[in-house]
Amino acid sequence: MISHVAIWSVAAAALFGVIVRPGNLPEAWWAVSGALALVLLSLVSPSNAFAAAAKGLDVYLFLIGMMILAELARCEGLFDWLAAYALLHARGSGKRLFLLIYAVGTLVTTFLSNDATAVVLTPAVCAVARRAAVPVLPYVIICAFIANAASFVLPISNPANLVVFGGRTPPLRAWVMEFGAPSVVAIVVTYLLLRWTQRRHLKRGVARAAEITSLPAGGRIAAGAIAITGVVLVVASTLGWPLGLPTCVAGLTAWLTISLLKRGSPWPVLQEISWGVLPLVAGLFVLVGAVEQTGVFEPVVRLLSAYSRHSPAAAGWVVGGAVAFASNLINNLPMGLIGASLAQGAHLPMHVSGALLIGVDLGPNLSITGSLATILWLVAIRREGQDVSARKFLAVGSVVMPVALLATLAIFITGLHFS
Repeated sequence: MISHVAIWSVAAAALFGVIVRPGNLPEAWWAVSGALALVLLSLVSPSNAFAAAAKGLDVYLFLIGMMILAELARCEGLFDWLAAYALLHARGSGKRLFLLIYAVGTLVTTFLSNDATAVVLTPAVCAVARRAAVPVLPYVIICAFIANAASFVLPISNPANLVVFGGRTPPLRAWVMEFGAPSVVAIVVTYLLLRWTQRRHLKRGVARAAEITSLPAGGRIAAGAIAITGVVLVVASTLGWPLGLPTCVAGLTAWLTISLLKRGSPWPVLQEISWGVLPLVAGLFVLVGAVEQTGVFEPVVRLLSAYSRHSPAAAGWVVGGAVAFASNLINNLPMGLIGASLAQGAHLPMHVSGALLIGVDLGPNLSITGSLATILWLVAIRREGQDVSARKFLAVGSVVMPVALLATLAIFITGLHFS
């Protein structure tokens, strides 16, 4: 029992560090330090820690591929080209530019995942805002919110979807039937509330684009690689294949192709990538694995199983809301792992497991460290010379997330009840 308390204490301290970042130390520092502390204090064996970290292999490969594609797109001028294209269609209107970015973010999240929106789209939006001669944050904040709001349109829209269902997601057609309408509600409500919070900034006109120059060959290769990756992910998801390896292969192939085309050193691209994301994710997997081995979730599984059989609709509301807010306390990656254990252990009906998924995906729009995608977004905007405090993000999230969550759960639970 003493060892269990020690594990919970170390895990809580590490997660607190990830969320609050005392001393402005990177999030990865806290996650890795917590994982190492568990091993050094003999609270977790090295073999168990390694096994827990190894569970994230597919996530690591996915992130590597997306980060390489994003850096190639930046270096080869794809983002600057997209910025000029967006400004041309905005026609001097801040509101039109806001809608255009939101629509693109929805498509990227749907077909490439929310992490891709954070890693790939965020630098492009920063480039758009700079070319438009407007403040960056009112537009780039779209990437953070749509990355979560559109993250359950398809199974591939968020790697957490695969985690929650334990790799056994419903067939694609069944998924769209169950989550299609709730996804539309989440996307539309989030857009309306997010635009309302930024209304003062959107009154300002944006600079018009000059003539758009042709995209360089390297930029075309990067754009093609991103498009092909999207197709591969949809096919892989439909066939039930892991998503990490094809994404990583796509990124590496594009990297080598552009390097050979330019006959230059390929290493500068890799040096610019924020590799600290990988140990952050690994540390979180170890922390969650350690907490799970204490058996703390067993009573919750029994209670949830009984409650979901007695009143599945009410259980859906309770679980969806509780998971949504808990994701902001411990991040939705560990919450997704915990949710998967609960869902599989309690054999939850679709009313409850689907509501749990919505809570994991949409709930993190409340706080700046609620999801891995938002942390990736934060890393991306810091590289662009921007930053958002936890308090400022919460001011927007507290308006957007609760209403969107309630509306989405209402559509989901009511739809299943009458289906």
